[in-house]
Amino acid sequence: VVEYAGRIDHQVKIRGFRIELGEIEARLQAHPTVREVIVLALDGQLAAYLVPTEPDQDQQTLRETLKTELRANLPEYMVPTHFIVLDKMPLTANGKLDRKALPAPDASQLQATYIAPQGELEQQLAAIWADVLKIEQVGRADNFFELGGHSLLATQVISRIRQQLDVELSLRDLFEARDLAAFAHAAGEGQGNDVPRFIKADRTRPLGLSYAQQRQWFLWQLDPESTAYTIPAALRLSGSLDIAALEQSFSALIARHETLRTTFRQDGESAVQVVHPARALTLTVETVHAGQALEACLQQEMQRPFDLEQGPLLRVRLLNLATDEHVLILTQHHIVSDGWSMPIMVDELVRLYEAFSQGRELMLTPLAMQYADYALWQKTLMEAGEQDRQLEYWKQQLGAHQPILELPADHPRPVVQSHAGARLAVELEPALIDDLKQVARQQGVTLFMLLLASFQSLLHRHSGQSDIRVGVPIANRTRVETEGLIGFFVNTQVLRAEFDLHTTFNELLQQVKHTALQAQAHQELPFEQLVEALQPQRSLSHSPLFQVMFNHQSQASTDIRELPGLQVEALVSDRYPAQFDLTLNTAEHDGGLSAGLTYATALFDSGTIERMAGHWLALLRALCANAAQRIAEVPMLDAAERQQIVRDWNATAAEFPSEHCLHSLIEGQVLATPDAPALIFAG
Repeated sequence: VVEYAGRIDHQVKIRGFRIELGEIEARLQAHPTVREVIVLALDGQLAAYLVPTEPDQDQQTLRETLKTELRANLPEYMVPTHFIVLDKMPLTANGKLDRKALPAPDASQLQATYIAPQGELEQQLAAIWADVLKIEQVGRADNFFELGGHSLLATQVISRIRQQLDVELSLRDLFEARDLAAFAHAAGEGQGNDVPRFIKADRTRPLGLSYAQQRQWFLWQLDPESTAYTIPAALRLSGSLDIAALEQSFSALIARHETLRTTFRQDGESAVQVVHPARALTLTVETVHAGQALEACLQQEMQRPFDLEQGPLLRVRLLNLATDEHVLILTQHHIVSDGWSMPIMVDELVRLYEAFSQGRELMLTPLAMQYADYALWQKTLMEAGEQDRQLEYWKQQLGAHQPILELPADHPRPVVQSHAGARLAVELEPALIDDLKQVARQQGVTLFMLLLASFQSLLHRHSGQSDIRVGVPIANRTRVETEGLIGFFVNTQVLRAEFDLHTTFNELLQQVKHTALQAQAHQELPFEQLVEALQPQRSLSHSPLFQVMFNHQSQASTDIRELPGLQVEALVSDRYPAQFDLTLNTAEHDGGLSAGLTYATALFDSGTIERMAGHWLALLRALCANAAQRIAEVPMLDAAERQQIVRDWNATAAEFPSEHCLHSLIEGQVLATPDAPALIFAG
């Protein structure tokens, strides 16, 4: 099935993939063997019509050369099935391309891009891939990552296989499978799933905290006034707002998710969750003026601490700017939410509002479990031996010594870590993004792995340290039942990279790939337990085990869900608390890539971070040009920096009297400072 999603000659949708035909044409046109080319979608397949630069070229060799070129630069679904070689393009009397005169593809040229799955297991796996990737069909010769997969979606594939087929597979099985058929072979040899099943926690007994919640509770008790773990969001709503429908929507959302009506209290030696009965939410509309008054309200809300014992841990404020203009402020504490939870909340809120504003009831798919059930399951899993197994891996991976990353800073590290921060947006040009994706495909890694390796290289070059540890948040929703819940699931892993003077980027990429896959296979060990087991030297001046973080979003959405009768605009805050010394945030969206550096202003000045961002971009460009070079030799300075560091700062030449010989100058110095050391040898 081909769905035309735009102009017929520019954009089509095949097998669920939106394809820009012009992008394929541009790649082919850039090849020296091609003089003219046009790509069309015919009967659900892509066909490339081309005129070669040399008429006597062997057509089969030409086809294979062009296919190889496209596969190195584009996903498999963008490689045409047919390559039709023409002497010249057929034209109409007006000099335009005569599409009707183009020959039909020759069946003998067909390279089948779709081969139906064979057998029950392949069909089941194909259905799982299609569901996760949101495409219509998957063939047995298809590769998961060439179809648009990434690490986060790979985790969802593994969790669905575990649930539906009761088979335990690793992410490495999926990464190493060249196609669906090979993955099915691995699945056929997979072991049975012996992980404990989810059970409903007894609501008449105290409800324990998850391990991640325990750390948040501990941090809150240390500093109840801190807003470092506040998750804010603000939306401008322009148009006719149905406040009653909005209240109904929030009430339904809070009733659906227990975390949104949970508080915490100390019960003897441990803390417990207290789930309160669902109640209708009443919104108080506050009238404010746009401008400074609005900004003051936003800052006030974001800097207002939460009381985890009293709640609520979801705050909703509605500001009225004019008759048809409002601002909705949502603020949550991290102990009941995370980055994955926010899109769930927005999506369900929009669907509920759409229904209630039109006088309809909406029956959302019932949740199979609640967060308190997950906390019980997590404790059961860890105590059944999984904690020991995963902890043993991390002890071997990180070793006994836990170094502190010492980046050159502008200010001494405070005795107590300050969370005051700022953010620098880093712009990556489209050509660089394309090059990065091409390198990732050639190296058999994800974009996440490549960017992590580049960041670790930057830290290595700036610090001079050979052992680089970076904190990486991981969704940690390894079970299908957790995917639709609002709650604090995210875990933090410490990913280590080791360098020497000879390490090339190619070698580092494979090291990072291995480390990342192994880490994902051991992602359920809570960070708090890892810290407790490794017992690093603790200090209030920095975080334990790592001091910098890399946060990558593989499927970030820049779209704002529309509400009936309303235009919705996200308001961006200029408040960026720094939980670590430095954090690199990257996000893939709409085929592009955005990046930003959040840094502790107690350590770094803005100019230092700007230079570091420039070094990172220079590093990326150099590595795309030659990934085989040694990281220690990659140039990072621009011309101005090189002039300043190499020449200006080293301009230490001084004039000496030309009428005196060297021995006379030495004699003069002896007379001036007779007791000073004249020569030091061997230290």
